[in-house]
Amino acid sequence: MNVIDENGNPVPNQESKRVLAGVLAILLGGFGVHKFILGYTKEGIVTLVLTIVLSIITCGIFSGVMWLVSLIEGIIYLTKSDEEFVYTYQTNQRGWF
Repeated sequence: MNVIDENGNPVPNQESKRVLAGVLAILLGGFGVHKFILGYTKEGIVTLVLTIVLSIITCGIFSGVMWLVSLIEGIIYLTKSDEEFVYTYQTNQRGWF
């Protein structure tokens, strides 16, 4: 299935990016890997740094906050249709939720 962007051009292979980002958000979310896959370098670095800082400051207790946020993002990615995903995260560049 090809997804069409706002200019009418086909955007290939977005389903695999959606699924890959969703699965990585669920499995490795605290490291921000899913953000890097989507091209959100700044958000990926923020996620990674917050996970590390919260782990150090609270001896790992509150690092779960970033893992929970990433779990929710992964579920959101996987439940969106390809068209919604491309519009929200590729066209509009929405970095969080």
